[in-house]
Amino acid sequence: MTEKSRPLRADAARNRARVLQVAYETFAEEGAGVPIDEIARRAGVGAGTVYRHFPTKESLFQAIVADRLQQVVERAREQAAADPGEGLYAFLFHMAEQGATDLGLTEAFAGIGFDLAAALPDAEKEFTGMMAEILTQAQRAGTVRSDLDVADIKTLIVGLQAMRRFRGDSELMHRVYPVIRAGLAAPDASPDGATDASA
Repeated sequence: MTEKSRPLRADAARNRARVLQVAYETFAEEGAGVPIDEIARRAGVGAGTVYRHFPTKESLFQAIVADRLQQVVERAREQAAADPGEGLYAFLFHMAEQGATDLGLTEAFAGIGFDLAAALPDAEKEFTGMMAEILTQAQRAGTVRSDLDVADIKTLIVGLQAMRRFRGDSELMHRVYPVIRAGLAAPDASPDGATDASA
């Protein structure tokens, strides 16, 4: 068995999990600019322990972003499967709220200091594919305009996340949500200003 394929010892596995948890919380709150030595300090481990698992801060950040994107993809697909017409709206609401709680993911999604497609091509492809799927489902259900594409949805998300993050208003999305629905709705779709997409 090679060194790379050998399972982590229990203490090493605990350290790795602790580093990932602290890194996630740190990047979510402060963005990707926090030094890796500071993450090690907050995790209560030496910098060498972090570097053994993640040779660079970029590799640590990539691991966090890949995990968060996978969670978002799974959630969005589940919501769209339950209600194809509402899946895209629920996804947009959730992604906008991420702007207030996860600065690291928001920066990565907006391409601030991080090229998502270059760093995590598989994760980016799956995420983009998911957006295309739930957009198509909503268009087929007649709840979303037929002239929108994935680039439009991504542009909207980046704008919503920036607005949510920097205005710091927890009620903002509930007020803006009906406006978003009205703008995205197919011409013959009945207007719905409900804000239960966050559920």
